[in-house]
Amino acid sequence: MSLRPLLLSFLGAALAALGPGCNSSEPSEAKVGPFEPKVEWTHLTCDPLVPTQCGFPFPSNVWTVDAADTPTGRRVQIDDDALPVALSGQKSSAAPWAKSDGFGAGTGILTHLPGATLEGLPSLTTLPRSLEADSPTVILDTETGQRVPHFAELDMSRADPDKVTFILRPVVPLTDARRYIVAIRKVRGETGELAPTPAFKALRDSVASSEPSVDARRGLYEDIFQRLAGSGVARDSLQLAWDFTTASRENVTGWLLHMRDEALAQAGEGGPAYVIETVDENWEPELVAYRISGRMTVPLYLDKPEPGASLVFGPDGMPDPNPARPTYEVPFKVIIPKSALTKPAPLLQYGHGLLGTRDQIEAANFRKLVSEKNYVIFALDLVGMSDDDSGHIANVLSSGQLQGISTMFDRMHQGMLNWLLAMRMMSRGFAKDPRFGAYIDPTQRYYHGISQGGIAGGVYMSASTDVERGVLSVMGQPYGFLLNRSVDFAPFFLVLRGTYPDTRDQQLVLALTQMLWDRVEPNGWTKYLGGGLPGTPAHAVLMSAALGDHQVTTFGAHVMARAVGAKHLDTGLRDVFGLEKVPETQGGSVYVEYDFGLPDEPLCNVPMSHCEDPHGMIRKLQASDDQLDTFLRTGQGKSFCPGGACRFPEQSGCTGGTYADLCAP
Repeated sequence: MSLRPLLLSFLGAALAALGPGCNSSEPSEAKVGPFEPKVEWTHLTCDPLVPTQCGFPFPSNVWTVDAADTPTGRRVQIDDDALPVALSGQKSSAAPWAKSDGFGAGTGILTHLPGATLEGLPSLTTLPRSLEADSPTVILDTETGQRVPHFAELDMSRADPDKVTFILRPVVPLTDARRYIVAIRKVRGETGELAPTPAFKALRDSVASSEPSVDARRGLYEDIFQRLAGSGVARDSLQLAWDFTTASRENVTGWLLHMRDEALAQAGEGGPAYVIETVDENWEPELVAYRISGRMTVPLYLDKPEPGASLVFGPDGMPDPNPARPTYEVPFKVIIPKSALTKPAPLLQYGHGLLGTRDQIEAANFRKLVSEKNYVIFALDLVGMSDDDSGHIANVLSSGQLQGISTMFDRMHQGMLNWLLAMRMMSRGFAKDPRFGAYIDPTQRYYHGISQGGIAGGVYMSASTDVERGVLSVMGQPYGFLLNRSVDFAPFFLVLRGTYPDTRDQQLVLALTQMLWDRVEPNGWTKYLGGGLPGTPAHAVLMSAALGDHQVTTFGAHVMARAVGAKHLDTGLRDVFGLEKVPETQGGSVYVEYDFGLPDEPLCNVPMSHCEDPHGMIRKLQASDDQLDTFLRTGQGKSFCPGGACRFPEQSGCTGGTYADLCAP
């Protein structure tokens, strides 16, 4: 017998005895454990579960710490080094996020799966797929054991195919102060299913790892794997899994509710003080009796009134009026139609569009509405997201100091407070004005917001103690979902991309921004619009959306409609997942769609751009005015479209034929 086979046999046996990691580039597969389930979290700067992008997966409990003084028992603690670094080298501070006791209830769920495709994954048109037993992606409520409907997408703003963010988006608001588990399996690349990262594989397969955070999380992951198994998700099928905790209702809504209650108590029965500065009796004299400008005095909870301001906090952690300047004056505008000279008119507060102003109530369609239907309409700028704020927002995005974005939302707290106080002022003080009070019926108080005003109206209508019915037109939520899909934000994205060229950083910036926005954004509020907030009545809204909207995707409108528990008014168009379609309603919130003849909206995160933008078309329809007036005065949801079908294709500007796929690479 030759010596060669004997030598090879001996060498193989010796290497086997030394173990699989010896003289080999392959990691050890030595089994460890078993481990007992133990729900406790290790705090990390970057998570090796996704080694290709610090900050992913997001959100995650590894960026929280124990906090016995919060409703969730957690406090967000993101290390500065986990935040994206600007192209200039500028770093950000994570201080603003440390005020949160959890993550947003509608924030995009982000990770990086190099080479991933969307084959077989739930999409915007296959949402029930996300609830099926074999769905490749799962968002699991750990308290109820129920799965959350969602869809998966790849960020289409990518410049580098190796830096594409994989995103899961819930299509209903998550429950506040709740732990969720995210599971991903069966995601395919070009050549087959993607492999897990070494750190996750070590957790999943209970094998040894040199990564310290793996051993520290063995007990936690036993809990995660057991809970997923109980939902039918096999451990060995997983490519990635992690958990996160949503912020509490108290944390998200507490600041504004505290400001509202304190400021209303201070205003007293008469409401905030006001002065009238100008009265124009000759503006549009056929329809309008008076165009009035004035100023209202309100508590100032900011360190200054201008853009870039921060909230002032007291020892209890709640916003306090500025001790050096406790009040300031806020401009407002009122239009009293000639019809009100004959019959006192209800009050209609208007919410303006994106980065707009109170002057929008002067538009022809609003003059027509209030004169035909007899409303006294009034408006204030939404400070924080008005014309004065656009430059500040762009400067923050270009600075590379992301913490500065918190000033936008601090100022929006003041802006929303001003809006809430304005209705109290109009219905209490102004309604008794010796010159103009006789033209107002203060018992009828309503809200009408369009675009940004429809979005912000979700907060107003959830928090108001004076208004119980409102109309939100061409609205949606959350902003983190809407922004990539809106033509309006193209200038801001140019700035953002110049500051953070890596598209994964851009998506993380948007998700972090959404967390702070939640406190003054419908994402944090509309689940309570029908009731549930302390000291706040239940509300109902009529929501209207335009198919093919270039500025606010109707998919975001669906999220808001589900959040408020709206019924879907049948207008002869499509069905909507999660919404019951009805011929009319006698009460509660209602969602309605109008079709202007555009092709289907893109399913990916890019704006619709085909044909004429229908964003402003609904409010120019007589059917919409009739529907609005009926809902506000009676609470009934009815269609006034000819033949019951809200189709107006002649307004689309479409030329027919086929249209380019906006989601094509």
